[in-house]
Amino acid sequence: MYFQHASDIWHDFPELVAGVVRAEGITRDAPVDRTIAKYSAIAESRLALATEGELPEIQAWRRAFSRMGHRPTQYRCASESLLRRFRKEKSLPRIHPLIDICNAVSLAFAIPVGVFDVSDISGDLEVRRATGDEKYVTFSGETEHPGTGEVIFVDEAGQAHARRWTNRQSGASAVRDTTGSVLIIAEAMHGSAPEDVRRLTAALADELSALWPVTSKSSAILTPAAPRFAF
Repeated sequence: MYFQHASDIWHDFPELVAGVVRAEGITRDAPVDRTIAKYSAIAESRLALATEGELPEIQAWRRAFSRMGHRPTQYRCASESLLRRFRKEKSLPRIHPLIDICNAVSLAFAIPVGVFDVSDISGDLEVRRATGDEKYVTFSGETEHPGTGEVIFVDEAGQAHARRWTNRQSGASAVRDTTGSVLIIAEAMHGSAPEDVRRLTAALADELSALWPVTSKSSAILTPAAPRFAF
């Protein structure tokens, strides 16, 4: 199995930088309060100086959404939505220790982070434009079909695991209490993305090792020259 972005995605968004972390051995019980507080404090300090919409990381994704034909404030990238909620409520709801950690890291870096249960992915996973035949399952269990040309995460079975790129993940491969094997993907397009995505990826890998008895772990930074991550 592998994860990659289609060649036309790299062509149309040459500023894209993607970081990937693969891990096995995740469990439902992990003491994450201190880790969440650490990254939340970073996000709070950044939001004290600027709103989420003023951050370069978010502005870059807004430009990308505009180029995809979406209204940026109608469909927000995942990190913008998290930051927006965090700014208003000063916290995020707890879902699962791994999701909570990834959300906190996403807040601190203002970079979208997606987490996928590998056991629910059929074959290879690719970020590409939809043909219109793919199926997307919502968290409530309803089935949708992404529009033709929409950027999605899709596996070999035609199952879309995210719609509008970093806007909306599917319930099909969401992390659950039984999840043990995960694929974590971070993507950015702002000026310092190469350095920031490397730092984010390294931080996540370190946190996984510190909080779980991870039996297998690997990570990579994807580029047009090295666009594929085998997992």
